Amino acid sequence: MRVEPIRNVKDINAIRKILADKPRDLLLFNLGINSVIRICDLLRLKVSDVKDCKINDRIVITESKTGKTNVIIINKVVYNSIRYYLDNHQIKCEDEYLFKSRKGINDPLTTYAVTMYVKKWCQEINLTNINVGAHTLRKTHAYQMRKKFGYSWEVISKRLNHSNPAVTRRYIGVQDDEVEEMLKKEI
Repeated sequence: MRVEPIRNVKDINAIRKILADKPRDLLLFNLGINSVIRICDLLRLKVSDVKDCKINDRIVITESKTGKTNVIIINKVVYNSIRYYLDNHQIKCEDEYLFKSRKGINDPLTTYAVTMYVKKWCQEINLTNINVGAHTLRKTHAYQMRKKFGYSWEVISKRLNHSNPAVTRRYIGVQDDEVEEMLKKEI
């Protein structure tokens, strides 16, 4: 079964609230839902990639799945999360992974670990009616860009590095109630 986006902004804010005292996890969540970068690529980020970032700075990455370049733009939420994490984390060297595993070695978290975190966060806020995983973060960004901000399928498709907007529509999973809501509009 495919994972789904977090559709309700209230749920996004509830997860942020439960992560408020967990700087690494809060950064992972905020960066995940604000960048559309696949989790495997976010997990490759190092402290040196973000330590001097300011709002509106760009981090250029090469996607491991497609080989295409993509960018992370540091918005205010991500910037504040980076600062909060770095101010509360003892950095041994700038070459360590930003989302370092807690196993004591310099390895990043795994995608599986992130999936377990996302499932746990959603359970903690009683968001149990959807299938979630690590990819939920990327899908949440795309969904919110369409639903909350009204960006076109073409723009979202380009941002996701999808081949066309039809792929993006399937990817986000437009729901029946959204179609019905559109049908109620008068012209």
